[in-house]
Amino acid sequence: MAKVIDDEANTVFVGGGGADHGEAQHLLLKYANRHGLIAGATGTGKTVTLQTLAETLSLAGVPVFLADVKGDLAGLSRPGDPAGKLHEPFQTRATQIGVDLEYQAFPVTFWDVWGEKGHPVRTTPAEMGPLLLSRLMSLTDAQEGVMNIAFRVADEQGLALLDLKDLQAMLVWVGQNASELSLQYGNISPASVGAIQRALLVLENQGGLNLFGEPALELSDILRQDSSGKGVVNILAADRLMNSPRLYATFLLWLLSELFEQLPEVGDPDRPRAAFFFDEAHLLFDDAPKALIDKVEQVARLIRSKGVSVWFISQNPADIPEAVLGQLGNRVQHALRAFTAKDQKALRMAAENYRTNPDFDIAEAIQNVGTGEAVTSLLEAKGVPGIAQKTLVRPPYSRLGPVTDAERAETLAASPMGVKYDKPLDRESAQELLAKRAEDAAKATAAAETDTKGADDLFDMKNEEYKSARRYEPTAREEKPNQQRSRSSDTIMETFGKSLARQLGTKSGQALVRGVLGSLFRGR
Repeated sequence: MAKVIDDEANTVFVGGGGADHGEAQHLLLKYANRHGLIAGATGTGKTVTLQTLAETLSLAGVPVFLADVKGDLAGLSRPGDPAGKLHEPFQTRATQIGVDLEYQAFPVTFWDVWGEKGHPVRTTPAEMGPLLLSRLMSLTDAQEGVMNIAFRVADEQGLALLDLKDLQAMLVWVGQNASELSLQYGNISPASVGAIQRALLVLENQGGLNLFGEPALELSDILRQDSSGKGVVNILAADRLMNSPRLYATFLLWLLSELFEQLPEVGDPDRPRAAFFFDEAHLLFDDAPKALIDKVEQVARLIRSKGVSVWFISQNPADIPEAVLGQLGNRVQHALRAFTAKDQKALRMAAENYRTNPDFDIAEAIQNVGTGEAVTSLLEAKGVPGIAQKTLVRPPYSRLGPVTDAERAETLAASPMGVKYDKPLDRESAQELLAKRAEDAAKATAAAETDTKGADDLFDMKNEEYKSARRYEPTAREEKPNQQRSRSSDTIMETFGKSLARQLGTKSGQALVRGVLGSLFRGR
């Protein structure tokens, strides 16, 4: 019997053998970080292949992260059923390819953006950054520019963007201070700010309110092994997330970017540090701008030096951009249907991506392989693509299909991640800091108005005192008939009073007098 894990050869068994099939196929762990592709039409066995590869990598001690689009992969947390209806065909296949069928469960951690079918998985706007957020909300170039300004100002002023409320508050502040910010960073139009705010409302309704927040997911928590040395299989519940495909795609791209930025360079390790399986991979690239596709290509090309293996799962290789497809050295191609001219073209293109096997026509084989069969090409020594082979994929050891609610709850209760992630955290960040600024400014304005009113009242009071002091009995000289009082006889106090009255006619004069009187009479 073949070994599923061969530590001496540093390989994992994928499948093969049997009549009409080629040699046994092994994935060299040393080259697993050269990434891979699982493709095929609906119902041809892609999910079983994904589950089998996840199992074998876990047995080799490699942590795995995968998106469960249909809810079928949760069965990895439970052993296969010897009394189940699939046992007999699985046992027959295992015997045919020369491997023992050893039913067992795998260490699984469930995750869910909504926190319903797994521990909440969150990130922050600051960690995701303006590029991916702009992609998520389909912003124009002008709106993306405003988003970049908001992030730049938030960084410069120490305003942490930890959830959607922080980003919304930051955009309000940017809009209110657009004239000052435009001089330094470029034009900020109210229309652009309003469009971004509307897009954020849509994102909030799609689940963004759950995705953005704290505690944010730490990559170390998905790169773990259990006590027996198996790699932990992290399963993201994506059945509901698929209703918001742009949110799903952006989250997966963020995860790749974070791995690329945080993990250290390790070159080509003996085995991957982690393996990621992205189902419905076409959603990553549909309607994506060229700049974003270039970023995915760059990450796929460079992240292998971080020891990360990335597998894309899609119905057709044509769903993957050519620049990214060229980075996928390990390939498992299930059946493709070719009923139309377009389908036949896609079939020919898929066949051209394999190293020719003189024993059969690759395009014909891809069209005719049955369920559980595939045309495979796995990297050999020195990273050379293997010759295409018709392969029977090893049956899974774990349950094929979903788990019950009670079984999921049991797995969640036993997980150490619940204590860390289940309860949300809302610490002081941009929204609270901007609200405090506004409150402090309002208090300062109110205090200034109070001081101004007090100075006005004090001036009025002193003016009345002055007028009262001027009321005196006339002298005999002043009571003489036909005698006019000369302007030159005004006293110094009268002159000061007239000048003061003229000065009060201007704003600057009023401010000056308020200041003078405030200092003169504050003690009284």
